[in-house]
Amino acid sequence: MARENFIEVQGLRIRYFEEGGGPAVLLLHGASLGSSADVWAGNLSDLAARGLRVIACDQPGFGLSDNPEDPSVAYRTRFVFAFMDALQLEKARLIGHSQSGRIAVSLALEHGERLPGVVVLGTGSLLPPLPGRGKSDAAEGEEGGAAEPTLEETRRLLEESLFNGNLITPAALQTRHRMSTGKNFRAFLARARARGGDGKESKRESKPLWRRLGEVPVPLRLIYGREDRGHAAERAALAKELHPGLDLHLVPRCKHLVQWDAAEEFARLSGSFLAERT
Repeated sequence: MARENFIEVQGLRIRYFEEGGGPAVLLLHGASLGSSADVWAGNLSDLAARGLRVIACDQPGFGLSDNPEDPSVAYRTRFVFAFMDALQLEKARLIGHSQSGRIAVSLALEHGERLPGVVVLGTGSLLPPLPGRGKSDAAEGEEGGAAEPTLEETRRLLEESLFNGNLITPAALQTRHRMSTGKNFRAFLARARARGGDGKESKRESKPLWRRLGEVPVPLRLIYGREDRGHAAERAALAKELHPGLDLHLVPRCKHLVQWDAAEEFARLSGSFLAERT
């Protein structure tokens, strides 16, 4: 059973769940409105059973963690190592969902010595664009509206990310909605302003990350839902052409929340891969 804990990191009160023992694995949720460590609730025990110390935190501005003054992706990228330091983790494996897959790959490229292995889950911006379609993941995983959502609007956003809508139980919906309102909605608006305001969040990379996957110096596995948005299956095929040695898996009957749609397959693909990186 996962334990809920709180810890101070850089002056912020951060919530996290922890279960199991062994090599540490940090699970990083995406950036859609309502995202939080709760997105991994159905996965922690399965991963811990594979001999891993599994830790899932609410990133700053999400869940029950405090809102940061800096809403940028760059800040949340730096936060990962600050969180590891607060837990006295010299090294940890990372699982990054959606936008956090970019965070994980960026950290691996610059500081691979602290990351024995990385799993990317449903990160569309790490797949090459289809010819003639251009870039389509600029605000990846940051879905949400201009007004605080109703319960029904929260349900619709979840349905867009799931192949199996029956997984949206009343309890799951209530949790997602609670994490979409109040201070979390205010943080969501701050992230939107940061993307469109001073340009720091929207500047183009000199070389996009999808072209740099072959440079990642640590073991890397990418997992996508075959039915995910943004033509994920077609773009995954292009990624394999570009990087023939890429460890990439398409999971059928899954959309964006692969860890919900195919919890057992997700645990097998990610747990076995990371448990080997001791």
